[in-house]
Amino acid sequence: MQYKTILRLFAPSIVALTLSILSPGASAHVTLEQREAAVDSFYKAVLRVPHGCEGTATTRLRVQIPEGIISVKPMVKPGWTLEVKRGPYAKAYSFLHGAKFSEGPKEVIWSGGNLPDAYYDEFVLTTFIAGELTAGNILYFPVIQECEKGVNNWVEVPSADKPADKLGSPAATLKLLPKAKGHAE
Repeated sequence: MQYKTILRLFAPSIVALTLSILSPGASAHVTLEQREAAVDSFYKAVLRVPHGCEGTATTRLRVQIPEGIISVKPMVKPGWTLEVKRGPYAKAYSFLHGAKFSEGPKEVIWSGGNLPDAYYDEFVLTTFIAGELTAGNILYFPVIQECEKGVNNWVEVPSADKPADKLGSPAATLKLLPKAKGHAE
């Protein structure tokens, strides 16, 4: 195959890949590794942090826990201090075997670490998605990423005025799926 033919075949793909890497769009924000999970089930929320702010290291990550996400347990990260802010829920949620949760973690904060801009890391929470939530809905995990210089507020949620594809700093999203069949109560 000639050089010009190869270039003509692959040029569109190369341009698209280059633009996706260089643009501050969809892949540049904090996201959840698994973006779908069933209601009335355990969920491991893995928040992916792909970069710092203004070329500097991430030193603090604050995650707001959506209503209906209960039994939150953050993973300890060596070199980081962990803080969990608790508060009341809007209503009581059912947990396994009839237990009710009316309060719990509302925000999780990892601080004091140093994640250089050139590196990637993950911050993990184990959770339970309350059975009272509705399949098909989207939950938002707003994240504030603080760095040596600057802050990234990944907190925007879609509205009538601003659809999801127009958000500049979107919150991480989780789509709720129907309850798994055969779930033991």
